[in-house]
Amino acid sequence: MFRRKRERISQGRSDLFDGLPDDIVISILCKLVSTARCPSDYISILITCKRLNRLGLQPLVLSRAGSKTLAVRARNWSESAHRFLKQCVTAGNVEACYTLGMIRFYCLQNRRSGASLMAKAAIRSHAPALYSLAVIQFNGSGGSKTDKDLRAGVALCARAAYLGHIDALRELGHCLQDGYGVRRDVAEGRRLLVQANAREIASVLRAVAPASHHHVLTWQVENQPRRNGISAGSADPDFVVRCSLMSDFGCDASAREVHPANRFLTEWFGSRESDHWLRLCSHGGCGRPESRRNEFRRCSACGTVNYCSRGCQAQDWKLRHKAECTPLDRWFDPDGDYGEDDRMAEVEEVGGGPI
Repeated sequence: MFRRKRERISQGRSDLFDGLPDDIVISILCKLVSTARCPSDYISILITCKRLNRLGLQPLVLSRAGSKTLAVRARNWSESAHRFLKQCVTAGNVEACYTLGMIRFYCLQNRRSGASLMAKAAIRSHAPALYSLAVIQFNGSGGSKTDKDLRAGVALCARAAYLGHIDALRELGHCLQDGYGVRRDVAEGRRLLVQANAREIASVLRAVAPASHHHVLTWQVENQPRRNGISAGSADPDFVVRCSLMSDFGCDASAREVHPANRFLTEWFGSRESDHWLRLCSHGGCGRPESRRNEFRRCSACGTVNYCSRGCQAQDWKLRHKAECTPLDRWFDPDGDYGEDDRMAEVEEVGGGPI
């Protein structure tokens, strides 16, 4: 009797959610997936009911998913995660193109497909994809040493810098200072480095404004056990690397959050036993591995750290390596009197000359 009464009461009520048009629900879902803080926020929507599951997998919704929604962890990588990223790529999601491109190029070693996906994102003015392609061109990643294209790397860096990518600005500044792939212009290179530092400090101040009780000035890397000179990842979902800011002027501050693609690389290679000759970029927020022997550059003073780019070297110097670098010829110097500029290791290739 009570069950029949409850059924009559429920039949008399109107379900307002079922009465909403699909267009309105899809619009709300697009906003949710673009601002989600982690993949679980999106998954919780899909498992709520059949209607949300159906609408949440619509191409329009998948195309709006943000980088944090697509932030799959290396330990959770599976065929279903791969399939979901491919669905987002098919829907036209630029972040998915970049993330899956990085995973395929470096982790799955599918160079052609990975580079194609990153190029697809770069065509749509995705700054991180442009910068990653520039690093590939500078190093000749996925090919031989003769496959380097310095001019193409500079052009890609310039485009990413124009879009406001801070690492690209810093990389372009160092290229101009050193005359690497472009005519040397020390003054212009210095101006770009100052601009990169100013943009980075501004972005950090905006990010830490809500949590003003934290001290802004710091230069430590948190939550990162080290492997081969780099961090091996963290269980912390926020995974924030604190790297150097105003690196040319000795001021360090809490840095931007690491992009999920770089975090995936760091976790992937940090948890796997690789070939003994495989070196990883020593900058904690990078995670890029070599694709061939002696691809990355090393510190010419101590030879213990490796970098995929000048930008990573410049940041890691003020962050960590400045205090750790001990040139062999300085060990036997009784005076030990040398300035900071003398200790700034010049970047050079292993087995090659200065670049």
